[in-house]
Amino acid sequence: MIEKKKIVFLICSFLALSACTATVKEQETIKEKANRIAQDTIILDGHIDVPYRVNNKWVDVTKATKGGDFDYPRAVKGGLNAPFMSIYVPASLDNSPQSTKLADQLIDSVEAIVARAPDKFAIAYRVTDVEQHFKAGKISLPMGMENGSPVQGSLDTLKHFYDRGIRYITLAHSQSNHISDSSYDLRRQWNGLSPFGKEMIKEMNSLGIIVDISHVSDAAFYQAVELSQAPVFASHSSIRKFTPGFERNMDDEMIKKLAEHDGVIMINFGSGFVSGIARKWRDERTKQANDLASVFGADSREVKDFITKYNEDSPYPFATLETVLDHIDHVVALVGIEHVGIGSDYDGVGDSLPVGLKDVSTFPNLVEGLLARGYSETDIKLILSGNALRVWKAVEAFADRP
Repeated sequence: MIEKKKIVFLICSFLALSACTATVKEQETIKEKANRIAQDTIILDGHIDVPYRVNNKWVDVTKATKGGDFDYPRAVKGGLNAPFMSIYVPASLDNSPQSTKLADQLIDSVEAIVARAPDKFAIAYRVTDVEQHFKAGKISLPMGMENGSPVQGSLDTLKHFYDRGIRYITLAHSQSNHISDSSYDLRRQWNGLSPFGKEMIKEMNSLGIIVDISHVSDAAFYQAVELSQAPVFASHSSIRKFTPGFERNMDDEMIKKLAEHDGVIMINFGSGFVSGIARKWRDERTKQANDLASVFGADSREVKDFITKYNEDSPYPFATLETVLDHIDHVVALVGIEHVGIGSDYDGVGDSLPVGLKDVSTFPNLVEGLLARGYSETDIKLILSGNALRVWKAVEAFADRP
């Protein structure tokens, strides 16, 4: 009887081990498939802040770098081959010549990256450039302007930036400007778009510049979508349902309207954009710091000590890869697979990136997560670039019409 029990035990153990081995092999297969998809697919990221990063402190991103979220070796490892370089101009420079000057300087820095390593990088002006660079094994560097301030109310200046390679413009940033109200700014001087902003959108359509509605107020969003005769996108936004009250993200009705006009929302990876817990953590710290600053000054020792103690007593609650996938799932369930993409905001959200998506080398993790959630390879390719490239092509087609 004892021998029989031993035999049964050994058989059960063998079967359990076999099942475990099969599970490991299956996981390894998913990981291998994720890496293959990442390497074999154009990955278009709607927003990476490399130009502003290298302007603040120069590093050669054509080689491995310390710190930051992007460099050539990590991009190759992650399969990233079409990151939109953000030509970011702070709202503090609005209505000043320095705004336009900085934009030109940042474009110069992207051109310098390509000049330093023409075998690795190339500027992309059209979708066909991205496709040709991909076949040639080069990383495309299309450019988008974050904050339309450098346009300075001049359609001639808008054309200047188009000629320099700008292919989308985020109408405003952290403050309302001469084009649009901002989601961050309580002042709604235009109740949406300014008269020039409405004129500028028409000209953007004519030139072939994508209208980017990230950062703008809700009213400006609806006006821009209705006014633009070509699809628009959100280059780096997430879902407001997960961060209640955070207007910088998009609510469900906005996403539906975006989809009606064939647009795409490109999910921002920053923890404060995808996690309500992380959002509340930062909002509470900001509120208390501002209260102290009103008494002692923003640069005071009291404020600095408070922030240090707050961070020590309550460590930042990072989001995870799964949180980002939840946002993608939500868009797909709401309006379909054709209206979601990726706009990581690498090099733009500091140290708030989610666990599992800490830099551009981690895109295979995103693909693996999508596979684990049942997305097909065809669906994943739409998310990685197909949807964003469709919008870009439509904008080109409208501008190229007779």
